[in-house]
Amino acid sequence: MLAATAFPAAAVFHLSISPAEEITLPPGPGGDDEPEEALLLPWDRFSAWLHCICVVGFDLELGQAVEVRAHPKTSICYLSFPDSNSGCLGDTQFCFRFRQGSNRKSSLGCFLETTDRDAPPCLKGHYYGYVYFRQVRDKSLKRGYFQKSLVLISKLPYVTFFHSLLKIMAPEYFEKQEPCLEAACNDIDRWPTPHPGRILTLPIMGVVIKVRIPTSYDKPGTSQLVQSAQTDSLVSIVLPTIHEVDLFRCFHPVFFHIQMLWELVLLGEALVVMAPSPAESSDTVLALVSCIAPLRYCSDFRPYFTIHDSEFKEYTTRTQAPPSVILGVTNPFFAKTLQHWPHIIRIGDMKQAGEMAKQMKVKKLKNLKTLDSKPGVYTAYKPYLNKDEEIIKQLQKGVQQKRPSAAQNAILRRYFLELTQSFIIPLERYVASLMPLQKSISPWKSPPQLRAFVQQDFMKTLEKAGPQLTSRLKGDWIGLYRHFLKSPNFDGWFRNRRKEMTQKLEALHLEALCEEDLQERIQKHTEVESVDLVLKLKDKLNQAEREQLPVRSGTLAKLRAHIEAVIQALPEDLQGILHKPATP
Repeated sequence: MLAATAFPAAAVFHLSISPAEEITLPPGPGGDDEPEEALLLPWDRFSAWLHCICVVGFDLELGQAVEVRAHPKTSICYLSFPDSNSGCLGDTQFCFRFRQGSNRKSSLGCFLETTDRDAPPCLKGHYYGYVYFRQVRDKSLKRGYFQKSLVLISKLPYVTFFHSLLKIMAPEYFEKQEPCLEAACNDIDRWPTPHPGRILTLPIMGVVIKVRIPTSYDKPGTSQLVQSAQTDSLVSIVLPTIHEVDLFRCFHPVFFHIQMLWELVLLGEALVVMAPSPAESSDTVLALVSCIAPLRYCSDFRPYFTIHDSEFKEYTTRTQAPPSVILGVTNPFFAKTLQHWPHIIRIGDMKQAGEMAKQMKVKKLKNLKTLDSKPGVYTAYKPYLNKDEEIIKQLQKGVQQKRPSAAQNAILRRYFLELTQSFIIPLERYVASLMPLQKSISPWKSPPQLRAFVQQDFMKTLEKAGPQLTSRLKGDWIGLYRHFLKSPNFDGWFRNRRKEMTQKLEALHLEALCEEDLQERIQKHTEVESVDLVLKLKDKLNQAEREQLPVRSGTLAKLRAHIEAVIQALPEDLQGILHKPATP
């Protein structure tokens, strides 16, 4: 059973869990064949925020025999409903994440293609599904319950924002049905593109939300957005953060082990979170991923994973070691199928922040038989660093004194930030030393190469300039670094740093070239050499614009002037040829 409105990109799908035909997500504005540079077509702005909206319902008569697929590999239907054992009565919000699939290109336009391009390979081509699920008693239905989910599909990892958006949209939809979704889609299609660093006011269904789009340079846990009585008189909701979860609330059931969990995430270890509901599962997985910020988690993660997921066989096989991934699950079946995984976090119902969590020891994996096992961390892992008792005492004191959850969250986020920075600063310092000296850059030679990362050389720097300069923690820091250098997180971090430094070298080389007197130089050139110079300068200009090289203000304008001056010094027939735009 499938019905779609007439919104070109803002497709609102009605999906039933039933033996119906397979469908795929709709193409974006203009379809897959539309050129990426065609901007501001109908629904272009919508597609910068959302891929589509899905309405998922349960049909008792058709049942769950065959899933309706809203994606070539992954069932949005099953991911949009809690497992039957979760017992989620009322309204529940959670999120899931799935692969886009390699058999079709992205349809979100050039903006999202750009955000995807800089991501590590394992993070490319993934969508998020943000779910608002309602289950209430309804005697008029055969099943006795109304069960429906409103789902927003997006490439943007702004969990707090989209959950806030759904709190506005979903109750209205459940009451007024489709017309209000059409109104919401039209509102979203008028929103500005979410470029990093911008502060935006976003009207939606009579409410105005004020947000700031995060950048990769933001300090975790700090908001640069505050409400102003003068300028925000029309603003209904101000979101201090649009992508961060409440770490203390998520880690509260296992906060005696936060330091060990930080190590496991840092090292890209295979982790399973077994939770009683999709909300607790997805929140805990997102908290784990963010606990090593500002370091980017570069492995795969699934906030809510089901037996219907396309990677189910890949992740549950016992013929090979579990992959570097964090899974959040609720189905009791996983307690058996994932028992061979090395690290399992079992959480019970998340308690209120005012309640004291009991001290829990790390448990042996063999003790995990069912999902009813006691909450705790099941692993044989031995942490490299000595346990920090101070942060535990500080959080416990906050619970006893009924410190606000927001304050507890700030303390925990600052702790993780300082721990990650202490770990990463020695690496940053060593990698910066691989940069060639600026005096070695010659405008008439290719930019110099970065020196190679040599693990032994890096390890030697730790004796005098290691994490002991900024962290009070003792332990086997050397062992932790050795393990980290083999992890996907190091690979992703170093790949990104090398790209940034290479672009900086290209920018310095370009600036040096612009300072040269090209008019004097071309007087000694033949026409052929001058034409070759123009072509090389044009390549440099194209590269600078394409890669957005970090050049000083005015550099590109100066380069264009240089190119034009060289062309003007050539015969007219050559000028005409060189002024022609290059064919793609």
